[in-house]
Amino acid sequence: MKPHVRVLGIDDSPFSFSDSKVAVVGVVMRLSNYVEGVMHSRLTRDGEDGNDVLAKMINSSRYKDQVRLVMLDGVAMGGFNVIDIEELRNETGLPVASVTRDPPDFKKIEGALRRHFPDWERRLRIITRTQLFQVNTGHKPLHVAVAGIDENEAADLIRNSIVRGALPEPIRIAHLIARAIEKGESKGDA
Repeated sequence: MKPHVRVLGIDDSPFSFSDSKVAVVGVVMRLSNYVEGVMHSRLTRDGEDGNDVLAKMINSSRYKDQVRLVMLDGVAMGGFNVIDIEELRNETGLPVASVTRDPPDFKKIEGALRRHFPDWERRLRIITRTQLFQVNTGHKPLHVAVAGIDENEAADLIRNSIVRGALPEPIRIAHLIARAIEKGESKGDA
């Protein structure tokens, strides 16, 4: 891997169901552990603006041309504001990976979507469209979906972004910052 490879990790903040907007934070990191920049925006809780908000945040960043991979903590932010990783890849020109620690329970997700959204089928289609694969981390494996990048290259970038545990460091730091934005202080539960 080339020296000074940069990745962008994005996570959302905690929220309550009375919140209309949810903070999203991006952390640009030079692998393996040097933070170069932080960005943030807000998207609508359970809305449909996630792709637009993330694309605008990424495309307006001075780091965009240096980023080799955008890593999202899951495919939905702010509740069920579902991110279409293929569309985000097209809108930014950057490879995108959705990273989760636990395999998704698609039956449970479908049930929640059916109960709360008239467009549940569209949201479920986006969530299930990309094939998940496992990335072994030396700890618990991660479950990853990618757009615009080879699985092996994505797995290599993800593994090289892990400092401790199994979660990529840019996502972990984005989580801590997003929580601090909303709660006043971060908590080590990333």
